[in-house]
Amino acid sequence: MIPFSPPRIDQKVIDEVTEALKSGWITTGPRTKRFEKEITAYCGCKTTVAVNSWTMGMQVFLNWWGIQEGDEVILPAYTYCASANVIIHAGAKPVMVDINNEDFNISVKAIKEAITPKTKAIIAVDLAGFPCDYEQINALVKDPEIKSMFKANNDLQNKLGRIIVIADAAHSFGAEYHGKRSGAFTDITSFSFHAVKNLTTAEGGAICFDLPEAFDHDEIYKEFCTKILHGQNKDALAKTQKGNWRYDVEEPGFKCNMTDIQAAIGLVELERYQENLDRRETIFDIYDKAFAKEGWAMLPLHTSLDKKSSYHLYQLRIRNCDESTRDRIIQEIFEQDVSVNVHFIPLPCLTAYKKRGYNINDYPETWNKYSSEISLPVYFDLSNEQVKMVIEAVNKAVQKVLYS
Repeated sequence: MIPFSPPRIDQKVIDEVTEALKSGWITTGPRTKRFEKEITAYCGCKTTVAVNSWTMGMQVFLNWWGIQEGDEVILPAYTYCASANVIIHAGAKPVMVDINNEDFNISVKAIKEAITPKTKAIIAVDLAGFPCDYEQINALVKDPEIKSMFKANNDLQNKLGRIIVIADAAHSFGAEYHGKRSGAFTDITSFSFHAVKNLTTAEGGAICFDLPEAFDHDEIYKEFCTKILHGQNKDALAKTQKGNWRYDVEEPGFKCNMTDIQAAIGLVELERYQENLDRRETIFDIYDKAFAKEGWAMLPLHTSLDKKSSYHLYQLRIRNCDESTRDRIIQEIFEQDVSVNVHFIPLPCLTAYKKRGYNINDYPETWNKYSSEISLPVYFDLSNEQVKMVIEAVNKAVQKVLYS
């Protein structure tokens, strides 16, 4: 069976992890610190903090930024539950808005209409690895009329003086926008390095900071290293220095630091990341050429004049297709030993959010895209022959369900 998205684990990765194990550093240590610096250099941001997941990294950030009960955070209805869960856990209200017609990303027009004096942050999701319209979003939050509505809760928010823009870049490591790489498109970027992501550390993530010059990014880095380690002001690496055992706990923090075992995988992945992107782009091109011939197929947008995807997900859509028909097509594809997926079940369709009063009927474009979407396999080790098998399986399934 052709799997959907297995990680690239080869001898080079095994050797690097083995070296980490032999070194004695299996928690946060020199490899993690090097990984953070290399991400900063690759992305072009000001500083990076490695964490154990996108979710916990964002949870710590929202806590640091002072997001609290009574606040609102705008996000798309079309995203994974983690994007909204962290807002709930911070005590704030997720304000869901619809997506663009031309892609799967959050609508800037919908953002503008949803902003209130309670809005403290916008989480824009780079779905499938295609960057959101950050130039317009960044301009929106700096608009004098929008800024005049902003009510700061604390000194950090007052220093910025506007709504903060967060890139949920779980899918978009390596994506490009106006000559920059993901990580430097806006104020804050949160990456996921989960097992199915383009760049994996098994589990893991990173927060990239690119705030205005008024913010001291060296101090932010130190503060976050404390916050992600229970509020302890020295990590294990610092405590190995002679006589440096004594520590303090400066606040009741979190526990979500990345380990050197995870970083060992990430360092190999980052070193050869361009060949990963190149292979993914090639697979996208093969899919595009094959499905462009089919009248039923709607191809995903992955490049434009100012954007280039990270090619994380190939989101094929079936024209004039409802949810049940799409599900039957997926089942037929699986019957041919090809794994596919759907990204994602929209937040308002999930029990946790339906119970909170969200209704998918309020997000017509989200429903339109979800009900006809099928994500096809894309990963480095997927051979051209396997790609051909995927294409044949999809075509056969569509023909059987729609036309027989």
